[in-house]
Amino acid sequence: MNHYCYQWVEDWCQENGWTELFLQKRNEFWAFPPNGVMPLPIPNQVLREIKAQHGLSGTERLWCLAASMTAVVSAGLTYFAQSPMPLVAAFAFCALIAAGLEVEE
Repeated sequence: MNHYCYQWVEDWCQENGWTELFLQKRNEFWAFPPNGVMPLPIPNQVLREIKAQHGLSGTERLWCLAASMTAVVSAGLTYFAQSPMPLVAAFAFCALIAAGLEVEE
């Protein structure tokens, strides 16, 4: 799951003089620092500040919406089927999404 929007990090790079931003791995951004000749990873502290400023990315919002809709639908199915299994399945699905929403260090 992408925790950071590429545009957010690119805007930060332009404001702070970093150039040639590229994505090494998922959520691992690299760029050339001011007057630098070798690319460096964007510091985690900066990424956390960007995340705090902008909130959820588009992908995260989509997954949160999917979790919410799953919970609502499973509550209705549980009521009509008189079985707890739809809620159990929704709980497992929402737990996976919640785990995916955590930002790795």
